Amino acid sequence: MLTAEKNARITQTGPGMPCGAFMRRYWQPAALVDELDGPRPVKPVRLLGEDLVLFRDPEGRHGLLDRHCAHRGADLAFGRCEDGGLRCPFHGWLFDAAGACLEQPAEPADSNFRHKVRQTAYPCEVRGGIVWAYMGPGAPPDFPPFDCFAAPDEYVFAFKGLISCNWLQALEVGIDPAHASFLHRFFEDDDPADAYGKQFRAATIGADIPMTRLLREFPRPDLEVSETAYGLRIAALRRINEQAMHIRVTNMAFPHAFVIPMSRDMTITQWHVPVDDTHCYWYAIFTSFAGPVDKARMRAQRLDLYTLPDYAPRKNRENDYGFDPDEQLARTYTGMGEDINVHDQWAVESMGPIQDRTREHLGSSDKAIIACRRMLFRAIDDVAAGRNPLSTSDLGTLRGPPSIDAIGPVEGWEAYWRREDAARRLTVPWLALAPV
Repeated sequence: MLTAEKNARITQTGPGMPCGAFMRRYWQPAALVDELDGPRPVKPVRLLGEDLVLFRDPEGRHGLLDRHCAHRGADLAFGRCEDGGLRCPFHGWLFDAAGACLEQPAEPADSNFRHKVRQTAYPCEVRGGIVWAYMGPGAPPDFPPFDCFAAPDEYVFAFKGLISCNWLQALEVGIDPAHASFLHRFFEDDDPADAYGKQFRAATIGADIPMTRLLREFPRPDLEVSETAYGLRIAALRRINEQAMHIRVTNMAFPHAFVIPMSRDMTITQWHVPVDDTHCYWYAIFTSFAGPVDKARMRAQRLDLYTLPDYAPRKNRENDYGFDPDEQLARTYTGMGEDINVHDQWAVESMGPIQDRTREHLGSSDKAIIACRRMLFRAIDDVAAGRNPLSTSDLGTLRGPPSIDAIGPVEGWEAYWRREDAARRLTVPWLALAPV
């Protein structure tokens, strides 16, 4: 458990907060590229407790500006995207994507006042179907050389969903391998042929056994957790018999993402991004190693559970997450349907807007969570002392990080999963094999 002071230190991400200063040293997902489709590519954004407005100019440049005009504070979310920038409807002041004031129509024609005014602006980049923003000091870090950023557009699909709780408890569910045997337990296994776009439904590598069956029948994994250049590598090992073991390797990509195997041929890289201290978005990039993804099918699957334009969940606290007591007896462990995002959402929202970590009791199955928190405290202290935190510097020839779900040998399991990952990469035309 943590003291109340330490809990606040790793959960509060607004301006001026130690965790906020640390988080601003990393690229943050600001919106899906799709959210700016249509004739008016302007969208209000709340990110790390700041109210902002995102737009795309006619040249395709993305700008993320303070939502309130530097003139007299009018709301730029109602601005006009025109003439190379975003124009405030109040007096016509025009700002470009970098925050420079291009025009002040009501000022004298020979005035140089506009050169003295800048709108707060954050650099933006597009990667993997997401618009990213850097909100920290100095030059932004390079994007990490993860698979989801190396893949061509047709091999990735991006989506997001709103969660009504603090970012950290949403992240921690993703680096907790033990919970999947219970929270995501299914009493009947689907046909793996129908598993496209559904986590845990596919057959694992090396056997035709659905992941759901393995998680259900072997609920007590041994965990191996190690620090890496990008965060943590987490191996969940479920011994099936004297010779065979279920090997599930996942990763925490510091500070607020994880990379997990979805099926034999697909991984998910998922970020948990603070809207403010009591809300966050999960952003996910699904990366295929086997061929182009079916974006329309994957989007339709998720829109069954999320509403636009805010990507708010249809199942939520107000309707008990769709809880059905009859289903809980016969079909799923939670009784909340078959989508694991709903299960995770219930688990983390039920802790409260900000989990009270003074009351928890962590066990050996929580070793990844303990390691993650230690890294967070260390990184927050590094930034406060003027040092760069983990993984904002060069990651060299890293690829991946490799995540895999497979049946392998008890002896030599680590060499086995590395061989399986290397063999998969040799078949991927867009990904050169590199040391990991």
